[in-house]
Amino acid sequence: MTTPDIRIWEGCIAHVRQNHPAISRQWFEELDVGRLENGTLNVRVAQPVRLRYLQRECAEIFREAAQAVTGHLITVCFADPEGRSGLNSQPEARGDAPGAVRGPVEHRTTSPTNFITAQNGDGSVLRDDRRANGTQHTAPRGRGNGNVSAGATWGAMFEDMVINPDYTFENFVQGPNNRLAYAAALAVSENRGDTYNPYFIHGGVGLGKTHLLQAICQTILQTRPEVRIYYVSCEGFASQLMEAVQAGRMSEFRHRFRDIDVLVVDDIHFLGGYEQTQEEFFHTFNTLYQAKKQIVLSSDAVPNDIPDIEERLLSRFNQGLVARLEKPTYETRVYILKMKARLRNIAIPDDVICYLANQIDSNIRVLEGALTKIQAQAGVANRPIDLELAREALRDHESQDHLRIGIQDIIGVVSRQFGTKQKDLLSKRKRHSIVLPRQIAMYLARRHTDHSLQEVGVFFGGRDHSTVIYAIRKIEEARAKDDRLNQQITAIEDRLSTA
Repeated sequence: MTTPDIRIWEGCIAHVRQNHPAISRQWFEELDVGRLENGTLNVRVAQPVRLRYLQRECAEIFREAAQAVTGHLITVCFADPEGRSGLNSQPEARGDAPGAVRGPVEHRTTSPTNFITAQNGDGSVLRDDRRANGTQHTAPRGRGNGNVSAGATWGAMFEDMVINPDYTFENFVQGPNNRLAYAAALAVSENRGDTYNPYFIHGGVGLGKTHLLQAICQTILQTRPEVRIYYVSCEGFASQLMEAVQAGRMSEFRHRFRDIDVLVVDDIHFLGGYEQTQEEFFHTFNTLYQAKKQIVLSSDAVPNDIPDIEERLLSRFNQGLVARLEKPTYETRVYILKMKARLRNIAIPDDVICYLANQIDSNIRVLEGALTKIQAQAGVANRPIDLELAREALRDHESQDHLRIGIQDIIGVVSRQFGTKQKDLLSKRKRHSIVLPRQIAMYLARRHTDHSLQEVGVFFGGRDHSTVIYAIRKIEEARAKDDRLNQQITAIEDRLSTA
Protein backbone atom coordinates (compact mmCIF):
# COMPACT_ATOMS: atom_id res chain seq x y z
CA MET A 1 0.00 0.00 0.00
CA THR A 2 1.38 3.43 -0.95
CA THR A 3 1.94 6.22 1.55
CA PRO A 4 -0.94 8.35 0.16
CA ASP A 5 -3.31 5.41 0.62
CA ILE A 6 -2.13 4.99 4.21
CA ARG A 7 -2.81 8.63 4.85
CA ILE A 8 -6.30 8.35 3.36
CA TRP A 9 -7.15 5.43 5.65
CA GLU A 10 -5.73 7.17 8.70
CA GLY A 11 -7.75 10.24 7.78
CA CYS A 12 -10.88 8.10 7.45
CA ILE A 13 -10.38 6.64 10.92
CA ALA A 14 -9.82 10.10 12.39
CA HIS A 15 -12.96 11.39 10.67
CA VAL A 16 -15.05 8.50 12.00
CA ARG A 17 -13.73 8.99 15.54
CA GLN A 18 -14.53 12.67 15.36
CA ASN A 19 -18.00 12.45 13.85
CA HIS A 20 -19.22 8.95 14.75
CA PRO A 21 -17.53 8.01 18.03
CA ALA A 22 -20.16 5.43 18.99
CA ILE A 23 -19.14 3.04 16.19
CA SER A 24 -15.40 3.70 16.28
CA ARG A 25 -13.23 0.79 17.44
CA GLN A 26 -9.57 0.48 18.31
CA TRP A 27 -9.12 -2.49 16.00
CA PHE A 28 -9.82 -0.35 12.91
CA GLU A 29 -6.08 0.37 12.93
CA GLU A 30 -5.31 -3.37 12.65
CA LEU A 31 -7.13 -3.83 9.34
CA ASP A 32 -5.25 -4.65 6.14
CA VAL A 33 -5.76 -1.73 3.78
CA GLY A 34 -5.04 -2.21 0.09
CA ARG A 35 -4.55 0.23 -2.74
CA LEU A 36 -7.00 2.89 -3.86
CA GLU A 37 -8.04 1.59 -7.28
CA ASN A 38 -10.83 2.74 -9.59
CA GLY A 39 -12.32 4.99 -6.92
CA THR A 40 -12.40 2.24 -4.27
CA LEU A 41 -10.22 1.85 -1.19
CA ASN A 42 -10.10 -1.89 -0.47
CA VAL A 43 -9.95 -3.05 3.14
CA ARG A 44 -9.43 -6.69 4.07
CA VAL A 45 -10.95 -8.06 7.29
CA ALA A 46 -9.84 -11.49 8.51
CA GLN A 47 -12.47 -12.04 11.23
CA PRO A 48 -15.98 -12.69 9.87
CA VAL A 49 -17.75 -11.06 12.84
CA ARG A 50 -15.75 -7.85 12.39
CA LEU A 51 -16.38 -7.95 8.66
CA ARG A 52 -20.13 -8.11 9.27
CA TYR A 53 -19.92 -5.25 11.75
CA LEU A 54 -18.13 -3.04 9.23
CA GLN A 55 -20.52 -3.94 6.43
CA ARG A 56 -23.60 -3.45 8.60
CA GLU A 57 -22.69 -0.40 10.66
CA CYS A 58 -19.81 1.36 8.97
CA ALA A 59 -19.90 1.10 5.16
CA GLU A 60 -21.80 4.33 4.52
CA ILE A 61 -19.95 6.19 7.27
CA PHE A 62 -16.53 5.24 5.88
CA ARG A 63 -17.65 6.22 2.38
CA GLU A 64 -18.59 9.62 3.76
CA ALA A 65 -15.24 9.80 5.58
CA ALA A 66 -13.24 8.88 2.47
CA GLN A 67 -14.96 11.57 0.44
CA ALA A 68 -14.42 14.14 3.18
CA VAL A 69 -10.71 13.27 3.42
CA THR A 70 -9.97 13.18 -0.33
CA GLY A 71 -12.56 15.56 -1.73
CA HIS A 72 -13.36 12.97 -4.39
CA LEU A 73 -16.22 10.52 -4.96
CA ILE A 74 -14.54 7.39 -3.70
CA THR A 75 -15.85 4.53 -1.61
CA VAL A 76 -14.51 1.98 0.86
CA CYS A 77 -15.03 -1.75 0.27
CA PHE A 78 -14.77 -4.21 3.17
CA ALA A 79 -14.11 -7.82 2.20
CA ASP A 80 -12.48 -11.01 3.47
CA PRO A 81 -8.79 -11.73 2.78
CA GLU A 82 -9.68 -13.12 -0.65
CA GLY A 83 -11.73 -10.10 -1.63
CA ARG A 84 -15.21 -11.53 -1.05
CA SER A 85 -17.73 -9.35 0.74
CA GLY A 86 -19.85 -12.35 1.85
CA LEU A 87 -23.10 -10.41 1.81
CA ASN A 88 -24.63 -11.48 -1.47
CA SER A 89 -22.49 -14.40 -2.55
CA GLN A 90 -24.41 -17.53 -3.44
CA PRO A 91 -23.46 -21.09 -2.53
CA GLU A 92 -22.10 -23.34 -5.20
CA ALA A 93 -24.38 -25.90 -6.80
CA ARG A 94 -24.13 -29.10 -4.79
CA GLY A 95 -26.50 -31.90 -3.93
CA ASP A 96 -27.95 -31.73 -0.43
CA ALA A 97 -30.74 -33.03 1.69
CA PRO A 98 -34.07 -31.35 1.04
CA GLY A 99 -34.97 -28.45 3.30
CA ALA A 100 -31.48 -27.73 4.62
CA VAL A 101 -30.50 -24.11 4.96
CA ARG A 102 -27.57 -22.13 3.66
CA GLY A 103 -26.59 -18.47 3.72
CA PRO A 104 -23.86 -16.19 2.40
CA VAL A 105 -20.49 -17.91 2.55
CA GLU A 106 -17.72 -16.36 4.61
CA HIS A 107 -14.08 -17.33 4.26
CA ARG A 108 -12.09 -18.66 7.18
CA THR A 109 -8.32 -19.04 6.92
CA THR A 110 -7.88 -21.29 9.97
CA SER A 111 -9.81 -24.23 8.60
CA PRO A 112 -10.61 -25.84 5.24
CA THR A 113 -14.25 -25.85 6.33
CA ASN A 114 -16.30 -22.84 5.26
CA PHE A 115 -19.23 -21.66 7.38
CA ILE A 116 -21.93 -19.08 7.21
CA THR A 117 -23.51 -16.82 9.74
CA ALA A 118 -26.59 -14.85 8.75
CA GLN A 119 -29.52 -12.93 10.18
CA ASN A 120 -33.13 -12.87 9.11
CA GLY A 121 -35.67 -10.09 9.42
CA ASP A 122 -36.63 -11.07 12.95
CA GLY A 123 -33.10 -10.88 14.26
CA SER A 124 -32.09 -14.53 14.17
CA VAL A 125 -28.61 -15.62 13.22
CA LEU A 126 -28.01 -18.85 11.39
CA ARG A 127 -24.67 -20.53 11.10
CA ASP A 128 -24.21 -23.69 9.05
CA ASP A 129 -21.21 -25.40 7.56
CA ARG A 130 -20.03 -26.53 4.17
CA ARG A 131 -18.44 -29.92 4.63
CA ALA A 132 -15.84 -31.62 2.52
CA ASN A 133 -18.37 -33.68 0.60
CA GLY A 134 -20.27 -30.50 -0.30
CA THR A 135 -23.90 -29.57 0.08
CA GLN A 136 -26.32 -27.01 -1.18
CA HIS A 137 -28.96 -25.63 1.14
CA THR A 138 -32.08 -24.02 -0.18
CA ALA A 139 -34.42 -21.76 1.73
CA PRO A 140 -38.14 -22.05 2.26
CA ARG A 141 -40.29 -19.74 0.22
CA GLY A 142 -41.62 -16.55 1.55
CA ARG A 143 -38.95 -15.88 4.22
CA GLY A 144 -37.12 -12.62 4.70
CA ASN A 145 -38.18 -9.05 4.07
CA GLY A 146 -38.82 -9.32 0.37
CA ASN A 147 -40.37 -11.72 -2.07
CA VAL A 148 -38.27 -14.84 -2.47
CA SER A 149 -38.50 -17.29 -5.30
CA ALA A 150 -38.68 -21.03 -4.80
CA GLY A 151 -35.06 -21.54 -5.77
CA ALA A 152 -33.65 -18.67 -3.70
CA THR A 153 -30.98 -19.34 -1.12
CA TRP A 154 -30.70 -17.99 2.38
CA GLY A 155 -28.01 -15.68 1.00
CA ALA A 156 -30.73 -13.78 -0.85
CA MET A 157 -32.73 -13.22 2.33
CA PHE A 158 -30.23 -12.66 5.11
CA GLU A 159 -28.33 -9.40 4.85
CA ASP A 160 -26.74 -8.80 8.25
CA MET A 161 -25.18 -10.40 11.26
CA VAL A 162 -26.59 -9.57 14.63
CA ILE A 163 -23.43 -10.55 16.53
CA ASN A 164 -21.48 -7.61 17.97
CA PRO A 165 -17.67 -8.06 17.68
CA ASP A 166 -17.27 -6.34 21.06
CA TYR A 167 -19.23 -9.09 22.80
CA THR A 168 -16.40 -11.51 23.53
CA PHE A 169 -15.23 -13.11 26.75
CA GLU A 170 -12.08 -10.99 26.62
CA ASN A 171 -14.22 -7.85 26.77
CA PHE A 172 -16.53 -9.05 29.53
CA VAL A 173 -15.58 -7.60 32.92
CA GLN A 174 -15.98 -10.06 35.77
CA GLY A 175 -17.21 -9.02 39.18
CA PRO A 176 -19.12 -10.40 42.16
CA ASN A 177 -22.34 -9.65 40.28
CA ASN A 178 -21.60 -11.96 37.35
CA ARG A 179 -18.76 -14.34 38.22
CA LEU A 180 -20.81 -17.54 38.14
CA ALA A 181 -22.62 -16.58 34.92
CA TYR A 182 -19.31 -15.76 33.20
CA ALA A 183 -17.56 -18.94 34.31
CA ALA A 184 -20.49 -21.09 33.23
CA ALA A 185 -20.75 -19.37 29.83
CA LEU A 186 -17.04 -19.94 29.24
CA ALA A 187 -17.40 -23.61 30.20
CA VAL A 188 -20.35 -24.01 27.82
CA SER A 189 -18.39 -22.49 24.94
CA GLU A 190 -15.52 -24.90 25.54
CA ASN A 191 -17.47 -28.06 26.40
CA ARG A 192 -20.82 -27.70 24.69
CA GLY A 193 -23.48 -30.15 25.79
CA ASP A 194 -21.25 -31.72 28.44
CA THR A 195 -21.08 -29.20 31.28
CA TYR A 196 -24.26 -27.17 31.78
CA ASN A 197 -27.17 -28.09 29.58
CA PRO A 198 -29.37 -26.19 29.33
CA TYR A 199 -27.61 -23.03 30.44
CA PHE A 200 -30.14 -20.40 31.57
CA ILE A 201 -29.02 -16.79 32.23
CA HIS A 202 -31.39 -14.25 33.79
CA GLY A 203 -31.13 -10.66 34.98
CA GLY A 204 -32.27 -7.10 34.39
CA VAL A 205 -31.83 -4.88 31.34
CA GLY A 206 -28.29 -3.91 30.37
CA LEU A 207 -26.47 -6.30 32.71
CA GLY A 208 -24.72 -8.45 30.10
CA LYS A 209 -27.02 -11.33 29.13
CA THR A 210 -26.69 -10.71 25.40
CA HIS A 211 -22.95 -10.14 25.79
CA LEU A 212 -22.50 -13.61 27.30
CA LEU A 213 -24.76 -15.27 24.72
CA GLN A 214 -22.81 -13.73 21.86
CA ALA A 215 -19.47 -14.47 23.52
CA ILE A 216 -20.45 -18.14 23.53
CA CYS A 217 -21.33 -17.90 19.84
CA GLN A 218 -18.11 -16.09 18.92
CA THR A 219 -15.89 -18.52 20.81
CA ILE A 220 -17.49 -21.45 19.01
CA LEU A 221 -17.22 -19.64 15.66
CA GLN A 222 -13.50 -19.08 16.19
CA THR A 223 -12.46 -22.39 17.73
CA ARG A 224 -14.72 -25.01 16.12
CA PRO A 225 -15.81 -24.01 12.62
CA GLU A 226 -17.51 -27.36 12.05
CA VAL A 227 -20.11 -26.72 14.76
CA ARG A 228 -23.57 -25.66 13.56
CA ILE A 229 -25.05 -22.89 15.70
CA TYR A 230 -28.36 -21.01 15.55
CA TYR A 231 -28.81 -17.77 17.51
CA VAL A 232 -32.37 -16.40 17.58
CA SER A 233 -34.72 -14.37 19.73
CA CYS A 234 -37.81 -16.00 21.24
CA GLU A 235 -39.90 -13.72 19.06
CA GLY A 236 -37.94 -14.87 16.02
CA PHE A 237 -38.60 -18.51 16.86
CA ALA A 238 -42.33 -17.79 17.26
CA SER A 239 -42.63 -15.79 14.04
CA GLN A 240 -40.78 -18.40 12.01
CA LEU A 241 -43.04 -21.09 13.44
CA MET A 242 -46.14 -19.13 12.47
CA GLU A 243 -44.91 -18.63 8.91
CA ALA A 244 -43.97 -22.30 8.61
CA VAL A 245 -47.42 -23.39 9.77
CA GLN A 246 -49.15 -21.03 7.35
CA ALA A 247 -46.95 -22.13 4.44
CA GLY A 248 -47.17 -25.84 5.29
CA ARG A 249 -43.39 -26.08 5.69
CA MET A 250 -43.05 -27.50 9.18
CA SER A 251 -40.55 -30.11 8.03
CA GLU A 252 -38.13 -27.38 6.96
CA PHE A 253 -38.73 -25.44 10.16
CA ARG A 254 -37.91 -28.47 12.32
CA HIS A 255 -34.86 -29.29 10.26
CA ARG A 256 -33.63 -25.72 10.71
CA PHE A 257 -33.87 -25.79 14.51
CA ARG A 258 -33.17 -29.44 15.30
CA ASP A 259 -30.37 -30.43 12.95
CA ILE A 260 -27.87 -28.17 14.70
CA ASP A 261 -25.28 -28.48 17.45
CA VAL A 262 -26.00 -25.36 19.50
CA LEU A 263 -29.27 -23.45 19.93
CA VAL A 264 -29.07 -20.00 21.57
CA VAL A 265 -32.38 -18.24 22.32
CA ASP A 266 -32.58 -14.71 23.75
CA ASP A 267 -35.56 -13.41 25.77
CA ILE A 268 -37.13 -16.81 26.30
CA HIS A 269 -39.54 -15.23 28.83
CA PHE A 270 -41.69 -14.11 25.89
CA LEU A 271 -42.59 -17.76 25.34
CA GLY A 272 -45.20 -17.50 28.13
CA GLY A 273 -48.79 -17.80 27.00
CA TYR A 274 -48.11 -19.03 23.45
CA GLU A 275 -49.36 -22.61 23.60
CA GLN A 276 -48.45 -23.73 20.08
CA THR A 277 -45.02 -22.12 20.28
CA GLN A 278 -44.40 -23.76 23.65
CA GLU A 279 -45.44 -27.13 22.22
CA GLU A 280 -43.00 -26.80 19.31
CA PHE A 281 -40.19 -25.47 21.50
CA PHE A 282 -40.73 -28.34 23.94
CA HIS A 283 -40.16 -30.92 21.20
CA THR A 284 -37.23 -28.95 19.76
CA PHE A 285 -35.69 -28.80 23.23
CA ASN A 286 -36.15 -32.55 23.76
CA THR A 287 -34.69 -33.44 20.38
CA LEU A 288 -31.57 -31.38 20.98
CA TYR A 289 -31.15 -32.36 24.62
CA GLN A 290 -31.47 -36.08 23.96
CA ALA A 291 -28.88 -35.76 21.21
CA LYS A 292 -26.59 -33.99 23.74
CA LYS A 293 -26.70 -30.74 21.79
CA GLN A 294 -26.12 -27.51 23.70
CA ILE A 295 -29.05 -25.21 24.59
CA VAL A 296 -28.45 -21.67 25.91
CA LEU A 297 -31.32 -19.43 27.02
CA SER A 298 -31.60 -15.91 28.45
CA SER A 299 -34.49 -14.25 30.26
CA ASP A 300 -35.38 -11.17 32.26
CA ALA A 301 -36.94 -13.50 34.84
CA VAL A 302 -35.95 -16.67 36.66
CA PRO A 303 -37.69 -19.70 35.06
CA ASN A 304 -40.29 -20.14 37.82
CA ASP A 305 -41.37 -16.49 37.47
CA ILE A 306 -42.13 -16.64 33.74
CA PRO A 307 -45.92 -16.32 33.47
CA ASP A 308 -48.10 -18.83 31.62
CA ILE A 309 -45.28 -21.26 30.94
CA GLU A 310 -45.95 -25.00 30.89
CA GLU A 311 -44.68 -26.99 33.85
CA ARG A 312 -42.85 -29.45 31.59
CA LEU A 313 -40.84 -26.57 30.10
CA LEU A 314 -40.09 -25.11 33.53
CA SER A 315 -38.70 -28.43 34.68
CA ARG A 316 -36.41 -28.55 31.65
CA PHE A 317 -35.22 -24.96 32.07
CA ASN A 318 -34.32 -25.74 35.67
CA GLN A 319 -32.59 -29.06 35.04
CA GLY A 320 -29.37 -27.39 33.90
CA LEU A 321 -27.63 -24.39 35.42
CA VAL A 322 -29.59 -21.20 36.17
CA ALA A 323 -27.27 -18.20 36.69
CA ARG A 324 -28.22 -14.66 37.65
CA LEU A 325 -26.66 -11.35 36.57
CA GLU A 326 -26.95 -8.45 39.01
CA LYS A 327 -26.04 -4.77 38.90
CA PRO A 328 -22.28 -4.18 38.78
CA THR A 329 -20.48 -2.92 41.88
CA TYR A 330 -18.51 0.34 41.88
CA GLU A 331 -15.22 -1.47 41.24
CA THR A 332 -16.74 -3.46 38.39
CA ARG A 333 -18.15 -0.27 36.84
CA VAL A 334 -14.66 1.25 36.90
CA TYR A 335 -13.21 -1.72 35.01
CA ILE A 336 -16.13 -1.73 32.56
CA LEU A 337 -15.52 1.92 31.70
CA LYS A 338 -11.82 1.30 31.22
CA MET A 339 -12.55 -1.62 28.92
CA LYS A 340 -15.08 0.36 26.88
CA ALA A 341 -12.60 3.25 26.57
CA ARG A 342 -9.89 0.88 25.39
CA LEU A 343 -12.17 -0.64 22.75
CA ARG A 344 -12.94 2.81 21.39
CA ASN A 345 -9.35 4.02 21.74
CA ILE A 346 -10.45 6.85 24.04
CA ALA A 347 -7.86 8.51 26.25
CA ILE A 348 -9.76 9.08 29.49
CA PRO A 349 -8.13 9.91 32.86
CA ASP A 350 -8.71 7.75 35.90
CA ASP A 351 -10.44 10.56 37.82
CA VAL A 352 -13.04 10.80 35.04
CA ILE A 353 -13.55 7.03 35.10
CA CYS A 354 -14.07 7.11 38.87
CA TYR A 355 -16.46 10.06 38.58
CA LEU A 356 -18.65 8.27 36.02
CA ALA A 357 -18.63 5.02 37.99
CA ASN A 358 -19.73 6.90 41.09
CA GLN A 359 -22.47 8.88 39.35
CA ILE A 360 -24.04 6.05 37.32
CA ASP A 361 -24.98 2.78 39.02
CA SER A 362 -27.97 1.53 37.00
CA ASN A 363 -26.59 -0.68 34.23
CA ILE A 364 -23.85 -1.07 31.66
CA ARG A 365 -25.78 0.51 28.80
CA VAL A 366 -26.20 3.77 30.70
CA LEU A 367 -22.48 3.75 31.53
CA GLU A 368 -21.61 3.29 27.88
CA GLY A 369 -24.04 6.04 26.88
CA ALA A 370 -22.34 8.47 29.26
CA LEU A 371 -18.94 7.56 27.83
CA THR A 372 -20.24 8.16 24.30
CA LYS A 373 -21.63 11.53 25.39
CA ILE A 374 -18.29 12.64 26.83
CA GLN A 375 -16.39 11.42 23.77
CA ALA A 376 -18.72 13.29 21.43
CA GLN A 377 -18.57 16.48 23.49
CA ALA A 378 -14.77 16.37 23.55
CA GLY A 379 -14.73 16.00 19.78
CA VAL A 380 -17.14 18.87 19.15
CA ALA A 381 -15.32 21.20 21.56
CA ASN A 382 -11.88 19.97 20.37
CA ARG A 383 -10.86 19.50 23.99
CA PRO A 384 -9.13 16.65 25.79
CA ILE A 385 -11.32 14.66 28.14
CA ASP A 386 -10.91 15.83 31.70
CA LEU A 387 -12.99 16.00 34.87
CA GLU A 388 -14.38 19.43 34.04
CA LEU A 389 -15.59 18.29 30.63
CA ALA A 390 -17.09 15.13 32.17
CA ARG A 391 -18.99 17.18 34.71
CA GLU A 392 -20.31 19.46 31.98
CA ALA A 393 -21.45 16.47 29.95
CA LEU A 394 -23.03 14.78 32.93
CA ARG A 395 -24.77 17.97 34.06
CA ASP A 396 -26.41 18.09 30.68
CA HIS A 397 -27.27 14.41 31.05
CA GLU A 398 -28.71 15.02 34.51
CA SER A 399 -30.76 17.97 33.33
CA GLN A 400 -32.20 15.76 30.61
CA ASP A 401 -32.88 13.11 33.24
CA HIS A 402 -35.20 15.55 34.99
CA LEU A 403 -37.07 15.94 31.72
CA ARG A 404 -36.89 12.27 30.86
CA ILE A 405 -39.95 10.13 31.21
CA GLY A 406 -40.48 8.63 34.65
CA ILE A 407 -42.96 6.04 35.86
CA GLN A 408 -44.95 8.70 37.69
CA ASP A 409 -45.23 10.72 34.47
CA ILE A 410 -46.56 7.64 32.70
CA ILE A 411 -49.13 6.96 35.42
CA GLY A 412 -50.33 10.57 35.25
CA VAL A 413 -50.84 10.59 31.48
CA VAL A 414 -52.43 7.12 31.41
CA SER A 415 -54.86 7.97 34.21
CA ARG A 416 -55.96 11.13 32.39
CA GLN A 417 -56.34 9.26 29.09
CA PHE A 418 -58.63 6.61 30.62
CA GLY A 419 -60.30 8.70 33.32
CA THR A 420 -58.99 6.60 36.22
CA LYS A 421 -57.48 7.62 39.53
CA GLN A 422 -53.73 7.25 39.83
CA LYS A 423 -54.06 5.37 43.10
CA ASP A 424 -56.30 2.80 41.37
CA LEU A 425 -53.50 1.94 38.94
CA LEU A 426 -51.30 1.07 41.92
CA SER A 427 -54.00 -0.85 43.76
CA LYS A 428 -55.00 -4.53 43.72
CA ARG A 429 -58.37 -3.82 42.10
CA LYS A 430 -59.11 -6.05 39.10
CA ARG A 431 -61.95 -4.30 37.25
CA HIS A 432 -61.30 -4.23 33.50
CA SER A 433 -61.56 -0.42 33.49
CA ILE A 434 -58.52 -0.40 35.79
CA VAL A 435 -56.63 -3.52 34.68
CA LEU A 436 -56.21 -2.36 31.07
CA PRO A 437 -54.81 1.11 31.92
CA ARG A 438 -52.57 -0.51 34.55
CA GLN A 439 -51.19 -2.95 31.98
CA ILE A 440 -50.63 -0.10 29.52
CA ALA A 441 -48.78 1.86 32.20
CA MET A 442 -46.57 -1.16 32.98
CA TYR A 443 -45.92 -1.67 29.27
CA LEU A 444 -44.94 1.99 28.81
CA ALA A 445 -42.82 1.97 31.97
CA ARG A 446 -40.80 -0.91 30.61
CA ARG A 447 -40.62 0.62 27.13
CA HIS A 448 -39.66 4.17 28.07
CA THR A 449 -37.65 3.87 31.29
CA ASP A 450 -34.55 2.00 32.41
CA HIS A 451 -36.35 0.27 35.27
CA SER A 452 -36.15 -3.52 35.42
CA LEU A 453 -39.21 -5.76 35.38
CA GLN A 454 -38.90 -6.22 39.12
CA GLU A 455 -38.65 -2.45 39.75
CA VAL A 456 -41.72 -1.78 37.61
CA GLY A 457 -43.66 -4.47 39.46
CA VAL A 458 -42.71 -3.06 42.85
CA PHE A 459 -43.84 0.41 41.77
CA PHE A 460 -47.25 -0.92 40.71
CA GLY A 461 -48.39 -2.12 44.09
CA GLY A 462 -45.67 -4.65 44.85
CA ARG A 463 -46.38 -6.98 41.94
CA ASP A 464 -43.73 -9.44 40.82
CA HIS A 465 -42.01 -9.16 37.47
CA SER A 466 -43.96 -12.09 35.99
CA THR A 467 -47.05 -9.87 36.19
CA VAL A 468 -45.17 -7.17 34.30
CA ILE A 469 -44.11 -9.63 31.59
CA TYR A 470 -47.74 -10.74 31.23
CA ALA A 471 -48.90 -7.11 30.93
CA ILE A 472 -46.28 -6.35 28.27
CA ARG A 473 -47.28 -9.34 26.19
CA LYS A 474 -51.00 -8.55 26.47
CA ILE A 475 -50.53 -4.95 25.35
CA GLU A 476 -48.22 -5.89 22.49
CA GLU A 477 -50.86 -8.33 21.23
CA ALA A 478 -53.65 -5.79 21.73
CA ARG A 479 -51.77 -3.06 19.84
CA ALA A 480 -51.34 -5.39 16.88
CA LYS A 481 -55.06 -6.26 16.74
CA ASP A 482 -56.89 -3.16 17.99
CA ASP A 483 -56.28 -0.02 15.92
CA ARG A 484 -58.21 2.20 18.33
CA LEU A 485 -56.19 1.05 21.32
CA ASN A 486 -52.99 1.41 19.34
CA GLN A 487 -53.91 5.02 18.52
CA GLN A 488 -54.63 5.71 22.19
CA ILE A 489 -51.24 4.36 23.27
CA THR A 490 -49.50 6.30 20.49
CA ALA A 491 -51.22 9.47 21.69
CA ILE A 492 -50.03 8.77 25.24
CA GLU A 493 -46.46 8.31 24.00
CA ASP A 494 -46.68 11.58 22.04
CA ARG A 495 -47.81 13.45 25.15
CA LEU A 496 -45.03 11.89 27.21
CA SER A 497 -42.40 12.91 24.67
CA THR A 498 -43.54 16.54 24.69
CA ALA A 499 -44.33 16.83 28.39
